[in-house]
Amino acid sequence: MDKIIFHIDVNSAYLSWSALEKLHNGSDIDLRTIPAVIGGDMAKRHGVVLAKSIPAKAYGIVTGEPIVNAMRKCPNLTLEPPNHKLYSRRSRELMTLLSDISPDIEQVSVDECYMDYTPIKNHYSSPEDAACIIKDRIKTQLGFTVNIGISDRKVLAKMASDFRKPDLVHTLYSHEIQEKMWRLPVSSLFMCGHSSVETLHKLEILTIGDLARADRSIIEAHLKSHGILLWEYANGIDDSKVATVQADAKGIGNSTTLSQDAEDKETVYRVLLSLAESVSHRLRAQNQAAGMISTEIKYNTFKKVSHQTTLFSPTNQTDLIYKTACALFDEIWDETPVRLLGIRSSKLVSAAEPVQLSLFDLPEAVPTASSAVRTEPSSKKKEQLDAALDSIRKRFGDDAVVRGSLIQSRKSGSHTPKK
Repeated sequence: MDKIIFHIDVNSAYLSWSALEKLHNGSDIDLRTIPAVIGGDMAKRHGVVLAKSIPAKAYGIVTGEPIVNAMRKCPNLTLEPPNHKLYSRRSRELMTLLSDISPDIEQVSVDECYMDYTPIKNHYSSPEDAACIIKDRIKTQLGFTVNIGISDRKVLAKMASDFRKPDLVHTLYSHEIQEKMWRLPVSSLFMCGHSSVETLHKLEILTIGDLARADRSIIEAHLKSHGILLWEYANGIDDSKVATVQADAKGIGNSTTLSQDAEDKETVYRVLLSLAESVSHRLRAQNQAAGMISTEIKYNTFKKVSHQTTLFSPTNQTDLIYKTACALFDEIWDETPVRLLGIRSSKLVSAAEPVQLSLFDLPEAVPTASSAVRTEPSSKKKEQLDAALDSIRKRFGDDAVVRGSLIQSRKSGSHTPKK
């Protein structure tokens, strides 16, 4: 299976973030609902438009044009100065949320990033379903909307996220480019600027399809190496990968919204096992061990509860994290149907640190939330098992080995983790 890549782009980021901040501070006007732009200086009437509302766009206002031109088009235009400190904070909130879904994130600007969906594909029924869940989670938790483009190529994911806005998910796989992309004007192609568009128009190349079908050598003769890049993009050729940069993690977690409310422990335990596998795998991948585990529940009444416990020794073992999560769940569940489950690890340390053993360790001791969790004497064998499973999945794919208890739930799409 080819890599599946998401491109996540905040809809009119500066304006959305400024609008939310003004509403939070007591304003009764939402900048997103009136002709408004971010940028420039209202008194001096200089600068350029950095972001615009949809009502402002209706007046023909475009990003990058001088403020004075925008005000000629719309005399009642509301102008809001940029607040880059605010934008940096909101960007960090977004990236933190997305990193909790997948560690494979490449941030390319303050308001957009790529996400490698492939490592988390087993947690969702489809890429489209996952993207909708992520999009809606951002809107619910952070208050602003994003577009998500889905593809097997980075450049096509970027193109897809620029399709109709706002708050939408679009696909543009390699086999879809003729239908969805070639009919677009060449100016819509990523990295095709004004000068390149003028040159291509002189060659009677008006659409992306015209460029894709053109003689590559002719394009290279007029636009040099940049022309080759544009020709490749027009044909969906892009072998670049999501370049993730791992930051020091304060915690690693995973949460899942269930497609149907869980009313029995058997169902809950299957979900917790899947979550524990994901959390432990990410801990091992980052050579980390967790000193604290917490379990989160959201009931179908939308009430949230959580419980945590400190482990006797830091761990990244699937079995111990799973048993701890189950014990925590048992202590806080009031038998109300469950809508969401989550496991979070914290107090992370290097997995290479020595493990403290206890004289009171018992075989297969089941942890409880009211006492410190002890490392089992069989932990070495379980570490070897986890390492073997990681190696198999890395070599042959995430589907190469699946726990029997999870096969049916994955086939039925009974839960869709958000991480």
